[in-house]
Amino acid sequence: MAGVVCFNHGKESGPWGSKIQRLAAVATAAGYQVLSPDYRGVDRVEDRVERLLSALPARCGELILVGSSMGAYVAAAASPLCRPDGLFLLAPAVYLPGYPSDALVPDAARIVVVHGWHDEVVPVDNALRFCRQHALPLLLVDGDHRLMAPLESICRQFRLFLAAG
Repeated sequence: MAGVVCFNHGKESGPWGSKIQRLAAVATAAGYQVLSPDYRGVDRVEDRVERLLSALPARCGELILVGSSMGAYVAAAASPLCRPDGLFLLAPAVYLPGYPSDALVPDAARIVVVHGWHDEVVPVDNALRFCRQHALPLLLVDGDHRLMAPLESICRQFRLFLAAG
């Protein structure tokens, strides 16, 4: 087995939404075990980080954290504590009220941020600022906050991301 991919859903979604299901199929096909903690009813970022850390297996080989929106913020916030091999961040909720982003320092051997040009929740300028601040690669796609329209392209990028490990 290649390792574990842990998905982190956003504030308004659930652990096995359609986007996570599609990305989980990519991870499973690449030989990864997949996890997706349920954060429904957990509103504070700090509590979600704690839940994420407690959901991770003690030994798993390669660890990849994937998150969408608030889940991307949670994955990035947890990364200095669990030191994943990779972070795949979709529309990260950065520089929004309640998300202290100036102190957020993502920590992984490889990191990719994917953001929609038409994101109505997290402005694209927030993603640009975050990626510029941390010198991260940013893939801008023709999509909104949910990133469903470009999902096939995102799955291809995720497949390449996993293969690079």
